[in-house]
Amino acid sequence: MVLKEVEKPEDFKTFEIVDIQKRYYSTTQIEIATFIATYYFSSLGEALGLFIPRRVLFSTHQEKENNDALENIPCKLPTLSSDQEKAYQEILTKDRSLLFGVTGSGKTEIFISLMAKTISEGKKVIFLIPEISLTPQMQNRLEKYFGNRVIMWHSKLTSLQKERYLNAIYNDEVDIVAGARSALFTPLKDVGLIIVDEEHDDSYKSMMKPRYHARDMAVYMGNKIGAKVLLASATPSLSSYYKYEVVRLFKPFIKTEKRYFFVNGTSLTNAMIKRLNYNFKIGEQSLLFVPTRGNFKYLYCQKCGVTHLCPFCSVGMALHRKVRHLKCHYCNYTEAIRDTCTHCGHTPLTSQRMGTVEAKEMIESAIPDMVVEQFDRDSITTPSKLKKALKRFEAKESHLLLGTQMLSKGHDYANITLSIILGIDHILGLSDYRARERAMALLIQIAGRSGRAKSADVIIQSANQDFFELYLNDYEAFLRDEQFFVEDMYPPYRSLARILIAHTKEEKASKITLDVVNKLKAFKEIEIVGHGKAPIERISNKFRFNILLRSEKRSTLLRALHSVNNRAIEIDMDPVEFS
Repeated sequence: MVLKEVEKPEDFKTFEIVDIQKRYYSTTQIEIATFIATYYFSSLGEALGLFIPRRVLFSTHQEKENNDALENIPCKLPTLSSDQEKAYQEILTKDRSLLFGVTGSGKTEIFISLMAKTISEGKKVIFLIPEISLTPQMQNRLEKYFGNRVIMWHSKLTSLQKERYLNAIYNDEVDIVAGARSALFTPLKDVGLIIVDEEHDDSYKSMMKPRYHARDMAVYMGNKIGAKVLLASATPSLSSYYKYEVVRLFKPFIKTEKRYFFVNGTSLTNAMIKRLNYNFKIGEQSLLFVPTRGNFKYLYCQKCGVTHLCPFCSVGMALHRKVRHLKCHYCNYTEAIRDTCTHCGHTPLTSQRMGTVEAKEMIESAIPDMVVEQFDRDSITTPSKLKKALKRFEAKESHLLLGTQMLSKGHDYANITLSIILGIDHILGLSDYRARERAMALLIQIAGRSGRAKSADVIIQSANQDFFELYLNDYEAFLRDEQFFVEDMYPPYRSLARILIAHTKEEKASKITLDVVNKLKAFKEIEIVGHGKAPIERISNKFRFNILLRSEKRSTLLRALHSVNNRAIEIDMDPVEFS
């Protein structure tokens, strides 16, 4: 990509330009990419790599006139309730806002009304959803109202699909681009509205360079191009709740009764299976949340207590009994299932923590006629599999939705009247300042999948009933209390950054870490919270160290980080992952 013309250098070899592509980056795209490179500590090339270039239009090209939105809408727009209409009107008065609506309150109907108004004004819409898991149901809803003027953009598209969609964008045949975070960087012109649904979801944060956060970039881009930005969630992040004006929607569209029951234990019990069987026999559907995908998480030795580790990473290898192998989820190293401890030689090794496969086997053994839909990343590997699984469940061809955190991703299941949630204490116990927020949000999101159209029971396996019970029906009360917990320590009141160091030689990684720490000590307004070996000490045969920084002023933190930035380190600004 040509950024600017300069004098021909004499000290290194250059090449002649042999071809010029009919695509370009707009000035705005370059300015936004420059911000990403500066704020998230990537090269400009890496930042520009997020964007899809625009296409050169020749004088013979006739720009299509924008038709009135109603001419493009196959179906009549949804009729808003009085509460929805009030929220809709309030959003119209704000350039940046957070729609805080309980599960089932009808946020999507408000989105559709806002989209239609934006399109009627000759503008386009970007609609972000956290993961591919949301796209089939949302695609159906959007196409119902906006027909083929909608495209769903995500990483699973084939090159042929991408080319077809891009041509549609270039030819002004698209009004709405919906999809995961990469949808933000499509070459859509005249964007007047950006919606970020489920804005609390951590999958909006990239874990690779550039380590940008799509929600925060949506707000930045909205400011840059003059577009309205709406964030939305039933469990908004504390940062967004603190930063943006809140529009509330606290009544579900269909009022139903939801009963909560807390039970002790750490695994699926016979009493739970009996409850699932009862629900199945009366013709109702159920949901079971398990925190771990696959079969068992790790193998460990009962004699010496050592977990079987990946030879290249300091993490346990996950057991995938269905395909009979152990796999490291960090470097993808795979080996056959072992019986003997590599540390002390004891036989046999034992499995730790229940996963989706074992839970499925237990249920199918106890209730042979029940059809269980496994809903995790090992089973749902393509958009086609996701669509088929959802279609079977909606048609009542399957009776139990069994899965991991994919279950919390905003799907609507009208006929679920029983939800069982296992292992929520595992989330609460994470070494993360947001552990309480993550656990509470996950619990409410999963519980929100049931009781949409009829009354439902929610069984929660937890030893922390006193904590969870306080906020089950008032997540805003939790956010208000959580503000006192993080005040003067964590975002949104302080800025955080994490520096990552990795090297094949441990002593070299350690030296780089200490050198960076010594340089950072010159900045008195920067607090070095801690430094040393990373929680996972080795990945892909590289030894890993990290430094955690905190500052009251973001500008000061950025200045300090730029003073130490080099190729030997990686900087994660506003980190959401600490393990």
